[in-house]
Amino acid sequence: MIVAYWIVAGLLALFYVYSGGVKIVRSRDALRPMMAWVDDMPLARVRLIGVLEVLGAIGLVLPPLTGIAPWLALAAAIGLVLVQIGGIVLHVSRGEARVLGLNVALLAAAGVTTWLATVWL
Repeated sequence: MIVAYWIVAGLLALFYVYSGGVKIVRSRDALRPMMAWVDDMPLARVRLIGVLEVLGAIGLVLPPLTGIAPWLALAAAIGLVLVQIGGIVLHVSRGEARVLGLNVALLAAAGVTTWLATVWL
């Protein structure tokens, strides 16, 4: 179960470090081609989502790796589930059914990671 955790959590962390980092550092104009929804919310909220994604990625990896408060991996995984639920709600409210596949896949991966993270309890 530990090997499965590291595989799924590692891939999820890589995705969220990239995705969150892009939201943190790029301008609204640079984000628009990838994420049309950035026009509908304040840039500060987009940056906050990016910070939450990066912190979630760090939380999946760092606590179990160092052995310091490894239960935080479970909290990070739950947080990423909530981020994806928010993303699904946003895309459904905007009528963007074509992009829901990625959100559902990330939600499933975060859910599996949540289950696997119970190994650290």
